[in-house]
Amino acid sequence: MKTKEFAVQYKDAGTGSIEGYASTWIRKQDSWGDVVAKGAFTKTLAERWNGGKGIPFLWAHQMDNLKSFIGTAEADEDDKGLHFVATFDDTEEAQKVRQLYKDGRLRKFSFAYDVREAGVVTLDDNSKANELRELDLYEISAVTVPANDDAGVVDVKSGRRNSKSDEDKIKQAINLLQDVLGELDQEEPDDGEDKPEDNAPDAEDQKASNPEKKGLLEYINSLKGE
Repeated sequence: MKTKEFAVQYKDAGTGSIEGYASTWIRKQDSWGDVVAKGAFTKTLAERWNGGKGIPFLWAHQMDNLKSFIGTAEADEDDKGLHFVATFDDTEEAQKVRQLYKDGRLRKFSFAYDVREAGVVTLDDNSKANELRELDLYEISAVTVPANDDAGVVDVKSGRRNSKSDEDKIKQAINLLQDVLGELDQEEPDDGEDKPEDNAPDAEDQKASNPEKKGLLEYINSLKGE
């Protein structure tokens, strides 16, 4: 049995679960010289996991330690890779792992597998890679050491999930706040004196002089997915 790791990114919303990619179809060698072919998990999801449901979600591949079983994952293949959503168990160990992902101190996934079919391929840069074409998936793990930087966390859920109505109101509030900040950029200080035009700060200088405002704008854009 082999393992393969993937780095993650963090996004927070909802409660008690984590969403991400355990593998991707990127045509770039990982640290083991492998690439994963699209469809490599099709048979194992159907045969072993009944369409992806009930996959063990572990801490660091510790299959011989019951405390390391921290949740259950459901997986499917999409255009990017092996997408999964894992629900954390209500145990101290599982909730500690969830908090570590939320805090950004854990940023990686891994999966354990056996190779059913593989072969050598030539990539776009003319390098050779071992293409994993059919895999037998055993589990998905939270880990600390990556082999491929392309897979990542889509969502770490740790609070109340907003309704559609709530989400619309939040988006309206974000847009309004952004509009107000934009209007503040256009206001000139009323000090009774005309400033020489060549001494007026440009937009970049204004942003640099107000790092708090710049940071707030960047955070607003991140909430909007920009």
